[in-house]
Amino acid sequence: MYYFIVNPNSRCGRGRNIWKKLETTLKTCGAEYQAFLTEKPGDARVFARELTEGCRESSIIIAVGGDGTVNEILDGLSFCGSVTLGYIPAGSGNDLARSLKLPKSPVRCLKKILHPKYYKLMDYGVLSYGESEISHRRFMVSAGIGMDAAVCHNILYSKSKGLLNKFHIGKMIYLLIGVKQLILARPSKGYILLNGVQKVEFNHAYFISAHIHPYEGGGFKFAPDASFEDGQLSICVMNNRKKRKLVPVLLNSLMGRKSFNKGTRFYTCEEALIHMDRPMAVHVDGESCFCQNDVQIRCIGKKLRMIV
Repeated sequence: MYYFIVNPNSRCGRGRNIWKKLETTLKTCGAEYQAFLTEKPGDARVFARELTEGCRESSIIIAVGGDGTVNEILDGLSFCGSVTLGYIPAGSGNDLARSLKLPKSPVRCLKKILHPKYYKLMDYGVLSYGESEISHRRFMVSAGIGMDAAVCHNILYSKSKGLLNKFHIGKMIYLLIGVKQLILARPSKGYILLNGVQKVEFNHAYFISAHIHPYEGGGFKFAPDASFEDGQLSICVMNNRKKRKLVPVLLNSLMGRKSFNKGTRFYTCEEALIHMDRPMAVHVDGESCFCQNDVQIRCIGKKLRMIV
């Protein structure tokens, strides 16, 4: 039995059209499946929890949507039994699909899932935040604090995203809002504690991102060396006194090149504690975790079985 969790509203209704094509293929090949269509944020998490909580049998769950849909499903999974995850991208960013080199055709993705040749045991991350009551959020691709998270927050509530998606240039929204946030961004003092041992302090940090996969923000390659199967987080820190020096860094990331500009630092660790002197926006896979001073991020190594 295949369980599909579908976000029909992803990319301004593109998810619904993709699901119609997939359902036709499923009926043609006689596959046994059940579909759950989300109506609002949080539904995918609830569906994933209900499908796996207390279940000792093997489950195959396929996400149809964007990176946010995958994030909710991962966050809702209960690893009581054997869980295998499949993914058919239907979002505007699709950073996970880009990293896994999935086919652009949804039907081809479906055929790979129905007739799998390769499985991967993949890492995922967990971000913890809050003071009186600690909250935990899993993430598949990346998590961050600062300017990159502010871009994600802005996109979540942007009316322009829907308009640009209608013209199939949804990726432009990441660039446009990124420029806006760069103009508005204010750095913060802070530090990062790597593996509970190495403390690195910053005076002008614009953002710190932790990656399981190289991309975020619709194709910005902030962590070129990130691997989803090494049990490590790849940390990117943007710290520079002069804001204009960040422009070539962002352009290099957009072009997929690793930046060696002064003020751009990279670290590898299993867990990191990040402190900022003032509250800054926080995200996991583009989903908001509000504004925080402190977050803790750790990598869970090779616990997620996925069809690739």
